[in-house]
Amino acid sequence: MQVELIAITRYLRGNGTPEELLEHAGRVCYRSESRGEPGRFLMARVREGHESLIEHASATFEISGVSRACTHQLVRHRIASYSQESQRYVDLSNPEYVIPPSVANDPEAMQVWREATEGLAEAYRRLRERGIFKEDARFLLPNATATRIVVTMNFRSWRHFIKERALNRAAQWEIREVANRILDILYEQAPSVFEDLIRERAAQS
Repeated sequence: MQVELIAITRYLRGNGTPEELLEHAGRVCYRSESRGEPGRFLMARVREGHESLIEHASATFEISGVSRACTHQLVRHRIASYSQESQRYVDLSNPEYVIPPSVANDPEAMQVWREATEGLAEAYRRLRERGIFKEDARFLLPNATATRIVVTMNFRSWRHFIKERALNRAAQWEIREVANRILDILYEQAPSVFEDLIRERAAQS
């Protein structure tokens, strides 16, 4: 699994940080001037639940080596933009798979897994050799098939995603790992917006 930040909103004034932009948006609401401490201002607003101002910054991640099962959960977060590797246009005669730890750690389960996935891959190749279009042959591909996706959300939506997928103990293991990596990266970029989530995660461990 790879989770890479590939773009983030920058403020065209000052040092160009996302936090400066969000402070500016918030200051407009109160007709107040910056005191040179955007982090302090933003943490207070987030604590108060005034999260509309953090919608002005967004971050884009490229996520690869995750399963289709994972991205099916990811795209349920609707205030976002997605671009995913297409099984309709990309030939998957030699697919990669994401193997759950519960299977990978059980030799007998791995044998069952290998038999199933190798059989499906062979069937896919045979359909393609017969001239069946990729868009139809893909019906054989399992949720375990590895994929790649680019995701953009504003900071408010990322906070919701992280709460539901990283801090919720019931979240599925794969998307939980994605969400935790995203939290770590966003905290580096805008600590005042995500610090409370870092603290909540630490309290759970």
